[in-house]
Amino acid sequence: MVTTQIDASCPFDPSRDDRKSARLAAQYVQAEAGAQLIGSFAFARDILRSPNAKQAGAGAEQIDVGNPEHVPVFYLDGETHRRRRAAIVPFFTPKAISTRYRQVMERTTDELLARLQARGEAQLDDISFELAVSVASVIVGLTDSDQRKMAPRIAALLKHSFTTVKGLGRLLNKAQRAWCGYQFYVKDVRPAVQARRIERRDDIISQTLDRGYSDRAIMIECMTYATAGMVTTREFIVMVAWHLFDRPDLRERFLAADEQGQLAILQEILRLEPIAALLHRNVAEDITATSEGPVAAGSRFAVDLRSVNSDESVVGPCPYVLDPDRAKRQKQNGSFMSFGDGAHHCPGSQVALSETRVFVDRLMRVPGLRLKRRPDMTWNAPLMSYELRNAIVSCDVV
Repeated sequence: MVTTQIDASCPFDPSRDDRKSARLAAQYVQAEAGAQLIGSFAFARDILRSPNAKQAGAGAEQIDVGNPEHVPVFYLDGETHRRRRAAIVPFFTPKAISTRYRQVMERTTDELLARLQARGEAQLDDISFELAVSVASVIVGLTDSDQRKMAPRIAALLKHSFTTVKGLGRLLNKAQRAWCGYQFYVKDVRPAVQARRIERRDDIISQTLDRGYSDRAIMIECMTYATAGMVTTREFIVMVAWHLFDRPDLRERFLAADEQGQLAILQEILRLEPIAALLHRNVAEDITATSEGPVAAGSRFAVDLRSVNSDESVVGPCPYVLDPDRAKRQKQNGSFMSFGDGAHHCPGSQVALSETRVFVDRLMRVPGLRLKRRPDMTWNAPLMSYELRNAIVSCDVV
């Protein structure tokens, strides 16, 4: 009876599935040992918002929080996390986006697209990463080196930081990671730190210096923001462009829409194709009430963002259809839980949406734009995320 009701209320073919990464995710998404998967939106929200559920996964258990002032905010909880989070919030406000970052987004996008038009083609994941690096570097404070050369250095370091190679390959990778880390530190991080020791600026590195961070702690902070801001935005931009290339009607709607209409499309794509797959939490103390009853201390959970974002009790019928009107119809936040929830909700969500919107809008208006080669889609097991590489776009040469 329930299925019939859902199908009858679905304005699309109920069997339609617009997701591109679902099959790959179904093959590789795996919770860490001892963690119970959560697919219910309401229960996931209860766990993520509970002060008794602590950050876990992504190496959180291996982080020494003995000196919490020198630990990336991602790994903290409680009052220390609240205080540190409050300190970085000003970097991610709508005002900061409009007054500080929008100009960087637009200028960098214009430069990247000018190069595309001069050459006639470009690798989409490369230019989208260069944009993400340019924006994130202003927030972090990595602005005292050549941005175009910094992007491939960060890309190389991240490549060797998140890998599952074993045996002799693991030893070689460790050496390569050390070399890439040294290059990034010497050529990008150290010049930024030296400049801010002389004069503080409105960025993350200046904050770390005010708190007395060591050079190693500053490097870790820079890597944390590189992973959280640069990598995820690169994948999102390529995924959005891929959907628009494959759907001329959606591309036309995107280009005709105002800013809010464009954001609705971006958020719906992200709902279907969340970059992160799982959010882990350890329950430190009993949670007395949730949508599924009390939860005992010692419980461990993995919030399955794909399942949560497809929970029909919240997203409505036809959960696998790309429907930009869904959030408005359901009276929900358009991203649903793609950026997490609770105290650890992604602080840079609006920055990521804004730079993706600016870039994709201008990219799709390039004369003669075509997707010459579709991206290769692979899975990054350490990050529990899909990766899109080698997508080639071409256009009329100017």
